[in-house]
This record gives sequence, C-alpha cells and structure tokens, in this order.
Amino acid sequence: TGGFGGFGGFGMPVFEYAGDIRPGSQTPQRIVTEPGIVLPDYAKDGRPKAKELPWGKVEVKTAEEIEKMRAAGRAAREVLDIAGRAVQVGVTTDEIDALVHEETLKRGGYPSPLNYRGFPKSCCTSVNEVICHGIPDDRRLKEGDIINVDITCFLDGYHGDCSEMFVAGECDDDAKDLLQTTYDCWVKSMNIVKPGVDYKEIGGIIEDHIVPRGFSTVRRFCGHGIGSVFHTNPNIYHYKITENLGKMAPGHIFTIEPMICEGSAEPLMWPDDWTATTIDGERSAQFEHTLLVTSDGVEALTGKIETSPLQFWEKESEVHKGYWLGTSANAVARATEMTEKALS
Repeated sequence: TGGFGGFGGFGMPVFEYAGDIRPGSQTPQRIVTEPGIVLPDYAKDGRPKAKELPWGKVEVKTAEEIEKMRAAGRAAREVLDIAGRAVQVGVTTDEIDALVHEETLKRGGYPSPLNYRGFPKSCCTSVNEVICHGIPDDRRLKEGDIINVDITCFLDGYHGDCSEMFVAGECDDDAKDLLQTTYDCWVKSMNIVKPGVDYKEIGGIIEDHIVPRGFSTVRRFCGHGIGSVFHTNPNIYHYKITENLGKMAPGHIFTIEPMICEGSAEPLMWPDDWTATTIDGERSAQFEHTLLVTSDGVEALTGKIETSPLQFWEKESEVHKGYWLGTSANAVARATEMTEKALS
C-alpha cells in the first residue's frame, strides 16, 4: 500500500507511490484570453460561485438549455476523439493536453477543468493505476499503457463532459478484460435510464456485473448532474446503495462514469491533492457520457459521431455491439446506421 511513510533527509515524510506512475514536470498553467469565449465563473480565481441545489432537487432543463448542452456535448466528443487519436507510444500527456486546449478554443469553448478549484490543466489524463484526475505532464506513454482522457467543454454557458479509455500500442489480456468489463457495466447501467427509474438503481447494475468477474468499483468519486454548473445534483453512485435519491424524469441531465479496478478500489491521494491512484498499484478504467433523459429513454449528448473510432470493446461487447448512443428511438436509429457503416 502507498501513502506517507519514513522520513527523508530533512525530516520530511517520504510519499510512497502505489504503482509505477510518478508525477512528471508540468508546463505553466494556461490562461484563456481569446475574445468571444464565454468563461465559467471560476476561470479567474478557481472558485465556483453557483449555489448548491437543495438535496434531492434535480434541474429539469428547458428545450433551449438542452440544445446548448447538445452543442457542448458535441464539442466535447470532437475534442475527445482528437485526443484519443493522439494517444501513441512516446507521446506525453502534456502534448495531449495542449492539443485538447487548442481544439476546445477552436470550437469557441473553454476547457472546463482549467482552474476549476485550481486544477492546472485543460483535461485529465489518468494512466494505468491512476483512477481519475491525473494531471498532464512530461511522462511519455509506454507500450501497453491504458489511459483515460477526460474532456469537458464549456460552450455558450454550458458544460459537456465525457471520457474514454485508449491504449498506447497493444495492451495485455488482463487490461483487455478490465476495459471490456468496465465498458459493459457502463452500457448496462445507461440502458436502464428512463423516466421513473430510481437513481439508486444505477450502482447495483454496475456492481452486479463487475463483482462476479473479480473487479471492484470506486466509491470515493461519483457521477453528477451537469448543465450551466459543472457539478450539481444528482449524485450518481457506481455501487449499491439503499438511500432514496429520487426518480429520473425527462429533461434531467447527468453523467454516469464508473471507475473499475483490477484490485482494491480504495484510492490513494497524491500530495498534489488531485491525482487518485489505486492503493495497491493495480490498474483502473473509466468511461463517461453526459446523458439526457428523454420521454422514451436516454440520449448520450456526448455520443460518438460518424468519424469516431469503433474500439475493440464496442465490437466485442456482449452487452451492446457497435456504437451506443442511447435507448431513445432516435438514438437507436442513428447508432444502428453508424455501426453498419463502420463494419461494412
């Protein structure tokens, strides 16, 4: 297990890392000054200003808000796909972050993570045992590394949030099993989203899929409501709970983003107060969409587009083969058409 142990030469405690990943050097934090780009309220001082909603209250988005979130989600998807194509052996996570920053600005957006509660970069890059909130730096990706790239774009006053796994080169069979299991439990949990379903049901679907396969789900971090505010109600738990969290309704928008681990799901926080790794150094994987509850199911506002790659876990899934864009009639029709084109 990692954490603080022993003491260095000047009486300072020595931090014990759990796995092989170590923090590298970071380039200076960027500041967005481009004219015409709407900034979130925390961009300058790092402090979100929005008041928290009362417990149990979930915003019902208007038609206008949904369209703005659809645009933010599309921008986030485009940027995530570009970042994913950059994942190669020898590339640094800082180079990926620079690309994310540039491509977000090109779309008229602000990279939501930048200076959110002081976060120093424009995206999160979480490699191997890093569960979430990895800070891009000068470490070069190695053959077989698995990496989650987490993108959020703030466009015209609204956030679109998504993340996906990528592989540098070829990964081992155990990593493939982790990626497939994480993807499948995520899709299973999204498939139940529709009006009238209890929010607490999501976590049970995830645990029931992964535990028999020998994996664990992180409890320290959760999914969240999203809109003009980056993180809001409801909290989305990726493990079984009995607490009443209310029911889904058309116009609710939130993320599902399970973090699944090979070993222990207990996180180890690095001294940077952001990076969370597994406590035993085993690997972790995560996927995330921003989801809209519709009258007939759910739509991924950050769903893949015609140019998005179809990954092995999508091709080989026993839960849903091909692109998953939601369960609404429109989403199913688009996904079917895109999958047929991709596989033809």
